[in-house]
Amino acid sequence: MSTPREPGAPGTGPGASTGSGPATPDAPFEETPWRRLDPRTLLVHCGWMAAPLGSLALTALATGGRINTEAWITLAAISASFAVLTTLGLIRWARTEFRITIPPRGAGAGGASPTFDVRSGLLTRRLRSVPLHRIRTVDLTATPVHRVLGVTVLRAGTAGSGDGSSELSLEALAVPEAERLRTELLAYADAEAVANDPVVARISWRWLRYAPLTFWVIGGVFVVAGGAYRALDGIGIEAWKLGFVQRAFTEFGASALWLTIPAALLVILALGSVGAVVLYVENWWSYCLEWTDSRTLRVRRGLLTTRAVTIERARLRGVVLREPLLLRAGGGALVRAVAGGLGNREENRKRSGLLPPAPRVEALRVASGTLRSPFPGSAAPAALTPHPRVALRRRRVRGLLFVVLPGTAVLAGLGAAFTPVLLHCAWIYALVTTALSLWLARDAYHNLGHGLDGPYLVARSGTFSRDTVALQRDAIAAWTFSTSPFTRRAGLVTLTAAVAAGDDGYRIPDLPATDAPGFATTAAPGILDEFLVHPGPAPVPGQRAR
Repeated sequence: MSTPREPGAPGTGPGASTGSGPATPDAPFEETPWRRLDPRTLLVHCGWMAAPLGSLALTALATGGRINTEAWITLAAISASFAVLTTLGLIRWARTEFRITIPPRGAGAGGASPTFDVRSGLLTRRLRSVPLHRIRTVDLTATPVHRVLGVTVLRAGTAGSGDGSSELSLEALAVPEAERLRTELLAYADAEAVANDPVVARISWRWLRYAPLTFWVIGGVFVVAGGAYRALDGIGIEAWKLGFVQRAFTEFGASALWLTIPAALLVILALGSVGAVVLYVENWWSYCLEWTDSRTLRVRRGLLTTRAVTIERARLRGVVLREPLLLRAGGGALVRAVAGGLGNREENRKRSGLLPPAPRVEALRVASGTLRSPFPGSAAPAALTPHPRVALRRRRVRGLLFVVLPGTAVLAGLGAAFTPVLLHCAWIYALVTTALSLWLARDAYHNLGHGLDGPYLVARSGTFSRDTVALQRDAIAAWTFSTSPFTRRAGLVTLTAAVAAGDDGYRIPDLPATDAPGFATTAAPGILDEFLVHPGPAPVPGQRAR
């Protein structure tokens, strides 16, 4: 007969599972039952068939229902692959189990801690057991296929899982089961009361005006066009040979280019703006940033693909206030977290977003709410330590050498060889790009700055994307000093703070070489002590040095 749980013990309360949940405190390890994934996992793995079957359907439609031998071979290969992969998926589902093990209290427990166990493996069996106190984040992600089937993917990030190698993933669980399991995994988090309003930010659809002020307003159109071209090419349709495409290019070239080119740019901007708004809505639908308890920050968002990312406060190393050029011109910004346990670089990019493009005032408020203190980068750029004027000269020279000179030389060479019209294009290009490069160089220089604000290192740089990072000084693990022949001649050095979170390193470019060691030592004492040479006592006048 098992002993009843004490009030407040882990596994009790509204979020705890029953029947197949963790064992009672006095139950032995082997009595904790194993749980399996949802059987609908097999249907999720069939989603890969959509692309080849869709290609066959388009081919049959384009050919009037006539399917050649190659298409029949493809269909047979798909059928064989489906049979093999379904069998493997069935075996994998049958051999994947998980449980939460709570050791018994008493003299025989030996100080063991509760663990999350996952047993899997197709041919080679693998058992992974992670103490619950090491779990940092628990994320639920559901693609449209998952949502149709009513399942989701649970990923538990642990300490040291920055590259994703220590991440535990279960695909797929029924949504209620996944919610219960997340509650169980986070049951050992500190549940003390938080501020009266733990919600840091919610979506405001007035922010949609910032959606077109991103890369996707132009780049997204070409990405979609490239994807459509590859899809058509994959089913044997050459887009450039289609009649309406050829007629469009012919009419475009025969028209007045001074009218058609601006019109084409306006069409691209309109399509890109619509696509950017749609993407914004899909990514940030039902967005909410909140502290679920005093140690756990959670971001929920998504329309078709839902995402719920939790970040433990102990793994939060700072925030980045990002202001891309167009967004900055519109008075907007976005916020990203500098946190460990969010996966590799690609996963970190997807999971570190704390705020979509929004007013800069809102971004500063969210950054402060995330840090639970005023954001150190909220001051004007002039409040940070400026960099020497030689940094401005380097940016001007780079713009002239890598942007102005190559394009001007190419246009001038083509003009001398073929037509004088290109010679006029060369000097016009030189004037426009010179003015633009000098303006961007000046903007990039004024954005440079660094400083210390209490427990934070603050660094600002960039022009196409001005990033202000507020980084906890005690999170800095190492310093990197980078120079080149040109920077050494200019007396500059690039200082990089290495941290086990975010992008793994944050640069402070073009610091004075004489000031960089002192700044690094002040920001993170103890790291550079063995590399510093301290001056000895001053020699006595008239005494020969030994």
